[in-house]
Amino acid sequence: MKFSTKPAIYFIMGSQSSTEKGPLEVLETALKGGITHFQLREKGQSALIGSALLNFALQCQKLCRNYSVPFIINDQVELACKIHADGVHIGQDDRAAWQVRKKIGNNKLLGVSVHSIEEARIAIENRADYVGMGPVFETFSKVDAKKPAGIKGIRAVKNEFPDLPIVGIGGITSENAVQVWQAGVWGIAVISAIANATDIGAQIAALQMPYKEEIKK
Repeated sequence: MKFSTKPAIYFIMGSQSSTEKGPLEVLETALKGGITHFQLREKGQSALIGSALLNFALQCQKLCRNYSVPFIINDQVELACKIHADGVHIGQDDRAAWQVRKKIGNNKLLGVSVHSIEEARIAIENRADYVGMGPVFETFSKVDAKKPAGIKGIRAVKNEFPDLPIVGIGGITSENAVQVWQAGVWGIAVISAIANATDIGAQIAALQMPYKEEIKK
Protein backbone atom coordinates (compact mmCIF):
# COMPACT_ATOMS: atom_id res chain seq x y z
CA MET A 1 0.00 0.00 0.00
CA LYS A 2 1.33 3.42 -0.93
CA PHE A 3 0.56 6.81 0.55
CA SER A 4 -0.88 8.11 -2.70
CA THR A 5 -3.98 10.21 -2.04
CA LYS A 6 -3.45 13.94 -2.47
CA PRO A 7 -4.62 16.17 -0.93
CA ALA A 8 -4.60 13.91 2.11
CA ILE A 9 -6.84 14.86 5.01
CA TYR A 10 -5.40 12.67 7.72
CA PHE A 11 -7.59 12.40 10.82
CA ILE A 12 -6.05 11.31 14.13
CA MET A 13 -8.24 10.29 17.04
CA GLY A 14 -8.36 8.21 20.20
CA SER A 15 -11.30 7.08 22.26
CA GLN A 16 -11.08 10.27 24.37
CA SER A 17 -10.48 12.79 21.56
CA SER A 18 -14.05 13.98 21.11
CA THR A 19 -15.55 16.14 23.85
CA GLU A 20 -19.22 15.95 22.82
CA LYS A 21 -19.96 13.08 20.44
CA GLY A 22 -18.98 9.43 20.74
CA PRO A 23 -15.68 8.61 18.97
CA LEU A 24 -17.23 6.12 16.56
CA GLU A 25 -19.90 8.62 15.56
CA VAL A 26 -17.20 11.23 14.99
CA LEU A 27 -15.14 8.80 12.91
CA GLU A 28 -18.01 7.73 10.69
CA THR A 29 -19.05 11.34 10.14
CA ALA A 30 -15.46 12.21 9.22
CA LEU A 31 -15.31 9.26 6.82
CA LYS A 32 -18.52 10.42 5.17
CA GLY A 33 -17.09 13.92 5.06
CA GLY A 34 -14.07 12.91 3.03
CA ILE A 35 -11.05 12.13 5.20
CA THR A 36 -8.51 10.10 3.24
CA HIS A 37 -6.60 8.44 6.11
CA PHE A 38 -7.36 7.62 9.74
CA GLN A 39 -4.90 7.04 12.55
CA LEU A 40 -5.93 5.53 15.87
CA ARG A 41 -3.81 7.22 18.51
CA GLU A 42 -4.69 5.88 21.94
CA LYS A 43 -2.51 7.66 24.51
CA GLY A 44 -2.75 9.18 27.97
CA GLN A 45 -3.98 8.21 31.41
CA SER A 46 -7.48 7.32 30.21
CA ALA A 47 -6.28 5.29 27.24
CA LEU A 48 -7.95 1.99 26.55
CA ILE A 49 -5.85 -1.13 27.05
CA GLY A 50 -6.21 -4.87 26.56
CA SER A 51 -9.50 -6.20 25.20
CA ALA A 52 -11.15 -2.77 25.39
CA LEU A 53 -8.51 -1.33 23.06
CA LEU A 54 -8.71 -4.34 20.76
CA ASN A 55 -12.48 -4.04 20.45
CA PHE A 56 -12.33 -0.29 19.85
CA ALA A 57 -9.62 -0.72 17.22
CA LEU A 58 -11.67 -3.38 15.42
CA GLN A 59 -14.72 -1.10 15.36
CA CYS A 60 -12.66 1.75 13.93
CA GLN A 61 -11.11 -0.58 11.38
CA LYS A 62 -14.51 -1.84 10.24
CA LEU A 63 -15.73 1.72 9.67
CA CYS A 64 -12.60 2.59 7.69
CA ARG A 65 -12.99 -0.48 5.51
CA ASN A 66 -16.60 0.45 4.80
CA TYR A 67 -15.33 3.71 3.29
CA SER A 68 -12.11 2.30 1.76
CA VAL A 69 -9.95 4.57 3.95
CA PRO A 70 -6.56 3.29 5.23
CA PHE A 71 -6.63 2.45 8.94
CA ILE A 72 -3.32 3.26 10.64
CA ILE A 73 -2.34 2.61 14.26
CA ASN A 74 -0.01 4.84 16.22
CA ASP A 75 2.95 3.12 17.86
CA GLN A 76 1.29 -0.17 18.83
CA VAL A 77 2.90 -2.44 16.27
CA GLU A 78 1.71 -5.72 17.77
CA LEU A 79 -1.90 -4.57 17.73
CA ALA A 80 -1.56 -3.41 14.13
CA CYS A 81 -0.17 -6.78 13.09
CA LYS A 82 -2.77 -8.71 15.07
CA ILE A 83 -5.74 -7.09 13.36
CA HIS A 84 -4.04 -6.55 9.99
CA ALA A 85 -4.21 -2.76 10.07
CA ASP A 86 -3.20 -0.93 6.91
CA GLY A 87 -0.21 0.70 8.54
CA VAL A 88 1.68 1.98 11.56
CA HIS A 89 2.83 5.46 12.51
CA ILE A 90 5.71 5.94 14.94
CA GLY A 91 7.46 8.85 16.63
CA GLN A 92 11.12 9.47 17.33
CA ASP A 93 10.76 8.03 20.83
CA ASP A 94 9.08 4.81 19.68
CA ARG A 95 10.62 1.69 18.19
CA ALA A 96 13.20 2.26 15.43
CA ALA A 97 11.63 2.60 11.99
CA TRP A 98 13.72 -0.19 10.46
CA GLN A 99 12.49 -2.57 13.17
CA VAL A 100 8.89 -1.64 12.50
CA ARG A 101 9.31 -2.08 8.75
CA LYS A 102 10.80 -5.52 9.33
CA LYS A 103 7.87 -6.43 11.59
CA ILE A 104 5.03 -5.18 9.38
CA GLY A 105 6.49 -6.17 6.02
CA ASN A 106 6.54 -4.27 2.75
CA ASN A 107 2.83 -4.03 2.01
CA LYS A 108 1.74 -1.87 4.93
CA LEU A 109 2.12 1.88 5.33
CA LEU A 110 4.87 3.16 7.59
CA GLY A 111 4.75 6.75 8.75
CA VAL A 112 7.38 8.45 10.90
CA SER A 113 7.17 11.72 12.81
CA VAL A 114 10.17 13.91 12.02
CA HIS A 115 11.36 17.36 13.05
CA SER A 116 14.44 17.92 10.90
CA ILE A 117 16.12 17.11 7.59
CA GLU A 118 18.30 14.49 9.26
CA GLU A 119 15.35 12.69 10.85
CA ALA A 120 13.59 12.73 7.46
CA ARG A 121 16.70 11.26 5.85
CA ILE A 122 16.77 8.39 8.36
CA ALA A 123 13.05 7.78 7.84
CA ILE A 124 13.61 7.47 4.09
CA GLU A 125 16.54 5.10 4.61
CA ASN A 126 14.28 2.96 6.78
CA ARG A 127 11.66 2.84 4.01
CA ALA A 128 9.01 5.10 5.47
CA ASP A 129 6.15 5.77 3.05
CA TYR A 130 5.57 9.26 4.41
CA VAL A 131 6.62 11.54 7.27
CA GLY A 132 4.60 13.62 9.66
CA MET A 133 6.21 17.03 10.14
CA GLY A 134 5.40 19.25 13.06
CA PRO A 135 4.06 20.63 15.13
CA VAL A 136 3.57 23.27 12.46
CA PHE A 137 1.84 25.62 14.88
CA GLU A 138 1.38 25.53 18.63
CA THR A 139 -0.96 22.72 19.62
CA PHE A 140 -2.75 21.63 22.77
CA SER A 141 -3.98 18.28 21.43
CA LYS A 142 -0.74 16.54 22.47
CA VAL A 143 0.69 17.10 25.94
CA ASP A 144 4.11 15.91 24.73
CA ALA A 145 4.22 18.16 21.66
CA LYS A 146 7.61 19.58 20.75
CA LYS A 147 8.41 23.20 19.92
CA PRO A 148 6.65 24.24 16.68
CA ALA A 149 8.72 23.44 13.57
CA GLY A 150 6.82 26.01 11.56
CA ILE A 151 6.40 26.34 7.82
CA LYS A 152 10.16 26.82 7.47
CA GLY A 153 10.82 23.28 8.73
CA ILE A 154 8.44 21.78 6.17
CA ARG A 155 9.98 23.77 3.32
CA ALA A 156 13.48 22.68 4.32
CA VAL A 157 12.56 18.98 4.23
CA LYS A 158 10.57 19.45 1.01
CA ASN A 159 13.51 21.14 -0.69
CA GLU A 160 15.88 18.38 0.37
CA PHE A 161 13.52 15.50 -0.49
CA PRO A 162 11.03 16.75 -3.10
CA ASP A 163 9.48 13.31 -3.70
CA LEU A 164 8.87 12.52 -0.02
CA PRO A 165 5.19 12.74 1.00
CA ILE A 166 5.04 15.15 3.94
CA VAL A 167 2.03 15.49 6.20
CA GLY A 168 1.89 18.68 8.25
CA ILE A 169 0.51 18.29 11.76
CA GLY A 170 0.00 20.43 14.82
CA GLY A 171 -2.30 23.38 15.35
CA ILE A 172 -3.66 23.33 11.80
CA THR A 173 -7.08 24.90 11.29
CA SER A 174 -9.13 25.95 8.28
CA GLU A 175 -7.82 29.48 8.87
CA ASN A 176 -4.11 28.64 8.63
CA ALA A 177 -4.23 25.55 6.39
CA VAL A 178 -3.38 27.62 3.30
CA GLN A 179 0.12 28.28 4.66
CA VAL A 180 0.71 24.56 5.11
CA TRP A 181 -0.51 23.61 1.64
CA GLN A 182 1.66 26.34 0.12
CA ALA A 183 4.70 24.83 1.85
CA GLY A 184 4.30 21.78 -0.41
CA VAL A 185 2.84 19.17 1.91
CA TRP A 186 1.16 16.05 0.61
CA GLY A 187 -1.50 16.36 3.26
CA ILE A 188 -2.49 17.80 6.59
CA ALA A 189 -3.24 15.92 9.80
CA VAL A 190 -5.63 17.16 12.43
CA ILE A 191 -7.09 15.99 15.71
CA SER A 192 -9.30 18.53 17.48
CA ALA A 193 -10.10 20.54 14.33
CA ILE A 194 -12.28 17.61 13.22
CA ALA A 195 -13.04 15.83 16.50
CA ASN A 196 -14.52 18.95 18.08
CA ALA A 197 -16.08 20.50 14.98
CA THR A 198 -19.77 21.34 15.07
CA ASP A 199 -20.09 20.44 11.38
CA ILE A 200 -17.42 17.87 10.61
CA GLY A 201 -18.13 17.66 6.89
CA ALA A 202 -17.93 21.42 6.48
CA GLN A 203 -14.68 21.49 8.45
CA ILE A 204 -13.07 18.86 6.22
CA ALA A 205 -14.14 20.79 3.13
CA ALA A 206 -12.68 23.98 4.63
CA LEU A 207 -9.36 22.24 5.31
CA GLN A 208 -9.21 21.04 1.69
CA MET A 209 -10.33 24.33 0.15
CA PRO A 210 -6.95 26.15 0.20
CA TYR A 211 -5.37 23.27 -1.74
CA LYS A 212 -8.15 23.30 -4.32
CA GLU A 213 -7.84 27.06 -4.68
CA GLU A 214 -4.08 26.73 -5.21
CA ILE A 215 -4.35 24.20 -8.04
CA LYS A 216 -6.88 26.40 -9.84
CA LYS A 217 -4.28 29.17 -10.20
